Amino acid sequence: MPSSSTIRSISITVSDDDAAAAPRRARAGRRKVVRSLGQRAVRLLARWWPVLLLLPAVALLLFEASRLRASPSPAPPVSSLGRLDPTTRLVHGVREPCLKFLSPKSIENLVFHGGSGPDAVVKRIIYKSDDDDYDSYHPEANSTYLLQHAEATRFNLFTGFQTLPEREDSFKVNETVNVHCGFYSDNGGFRISDEDTRYMRACKVVVSTCAFGGGDDLYQPIGMVNSSIGKVCYVAFWDEVTLSTQEAEGKVTGDNGMIGRWRIIIVKNLPFVDQRLNGKIPKMLTHRLFPEARYSIWVDSKYQFRRDPIGVLEALLWRTNSTFAISEHGARSNVYDEGKAIVQKHKATPEEVEVQLTQYRRDGMPDDKRLHGLKALAEASIIVRELTPLTNHFMCAWFNEVVRFTSRDQLSFPYVLWRLNMPGMNMFPVCTRRDLVNTLGHTRKVKPLAQTNSDSSAA
Repeated sequence: MPSSSTIRSISITVSDDDAAAAPRRARAGRRKVVRSLGQRAVRLLARWWPVLLLLPAVALLLFEASRLRASPSPAPPVSSLGRLDPTTRLVHGVREPCLKFLSPKSIENLVFHGGSGPDAVVKRIIYKSDDDDYDSYHPEANSTYLLQHAEATRFNLFTGFQTLPEREDSFKVNETVNVHCGFYSDNGGFRISDEDTRYMRACKVVVSTCAFGGGDDLYQPIGMVNSSIGKVCYVAFWDEVTLSTQEAEGKVTGDNGMIGRWRIIIVKNLPFVDQRLNGKIPKMLTHRLFPEARYSIWVDSKYQFRRDPIGVLEALLWRTNSTFAISEHGARSNVYDEGKAIVQKHKATPEEVEVQLTQYRRDGMPDDKRLHGLKALAEASIIVRELTPLTNHFMCAWFNEVVRFTSRDQLSFPYVLWRLNMPGMNMFPVCTRRDLVNTLGHTRKVKPLAQTNSDSSAA
């Protein structure tokens, strides 16, 4: 038996080539395995790629569905209809109401002012449309002349036919002024029944609105003090299209001609194709529709009036020694910037806006942001005024501008303000306007006027 020393002396010799070959064989084996796995993966991808594309989409849908189940349902939009909470603003870090009203008891005890505004130059206004013989102003005013003139402008048998020299004369301020101011002819349109005319003549304070072409709903006024209810007429001017639209929705005029607080006045034979221009008649010519009224408040049909009318007169006219109150424009201050905005928003064509602004430049209208110490632009959805010769003159001149040029009254307001420099003007801030009304917006698209008076024409 060999000794242990002999066994320990036996050795195995391994060459260098065999030692190097072993790692190479191992690497080759791994590459073969990887290649085999890659080929299998390619075959699986080629076979199942539609499923692989569909899985992320399914996962995303499941994720979004789980989010919808987890999140609460969105709250329905909150309507401002009927809201009476005051609108406030920050003044030196303190929140104050935008318009400070008297208490209901104080409003009940108010006595109407006998004319709160400053002394005015204009004492008497004569409407050219009141003259029996229009030929004294236009000897050539035969039917052929009137038809040709109407085709070139929007003046017609309702407005009278104001020439450019007459336009210039209308801005001259004297004790007695003589101006066109609508209602020129019995054939001019805007017909109102005798019964409604008698009702309107009895109004001393009027809140008015209008909706022609079925465009807007009628919102009942709120916030009035009990003592004001018998002192104020609420009048809504509708055409027959609006009447049928509202009746179809269940809003039917009662035997007394009322819907809620509103007396519905149906106007027939509207004088203009442009329904926006028809709407300027009750908006701007309140003094012609309500000849015995002392005060008026105009409210666009997209609003709900929510304050006591007598309280509004006290806050915006009597307290400030004013005869005319209108809201400042919230976005712009310059008439020429406003012209650009009107074109960009497609509210008038570039051509008609350019005609108007070219005339204003020719007349020397400045591009100032303030005119006579007031902001140049107004937002005319609410107009509060005392019906005096002074304010009536202003409204007649303004109405003639929207007939001559575009129906965008905010474009012509600064021009009339600049030309007349009327004292007693109160331009209140936007937040005050928001306090006077709840904003509901326009309900539906206005239907164009289908027929016009055969004796009048409109562009």
